[in-house]
Amino acid sequence: MAVADVTDPIRRQRYRFQAVGEDLHVEVWCAPGGDVPEHSHPRQRETWEVIGGDVTFWIDGRERRATAGDRLVAEPGIGHRFINTGATEAHLRVEVCPGLELQAFLEGAAALARAGAFDRRGLPRSLRQLPALADFALRFRHVTVIASPPVWLQDLLFPPLARLHAHRSMTARRPL
Repeated sequence: MAVADVTDPIRRQRYRFQAVGEDLHVEVWCAPGGDVPEHSHPRQRETWEVIGGDVTFWIDGRERRATAGDRLVAEPGIGHRFINTGATEAHLRVEVCPGLELQAFLEGAAALARAGAFDRRGLPRSLRQLPALADFALRFRHVTVIASPPVWLQDLLFPPLARLHAHRSMTARRPL
């Protein structure tokens, strides 16, 4: 059976997923300048192996340049991000233990990116899209916690915005 790749045009990445027991293995191809913004995983350890390219990681605020053969780890709850700082596509192998719903999160985020829901900085392209993005962030918060906006502001704003999204969704499905 062929495995379909998932493309995220905003992050400039392509993913290929494989479940291995409770873990998730992800092949990532990242175009020059492609990145993953600051986030953390409350209950998951993430390990990257750079197969090719030049990638700069920030793990717990510490910068680390990585090339082929380098391995890096972010333990649960530790903030991390990366960017392809090379001139060519970077290739990474990522292991997430346990995988939980990270694949669904990445597929959903890529689908929102392909739909044009947010820009390169992760901001909604219109205020009308903000409730749907808040709902998405809350649904997957047990897997991935985005760092921006700050968590205290997410705690304040995202729940009412998610309720607005749910209300809009129910209203749109209601027959006339």
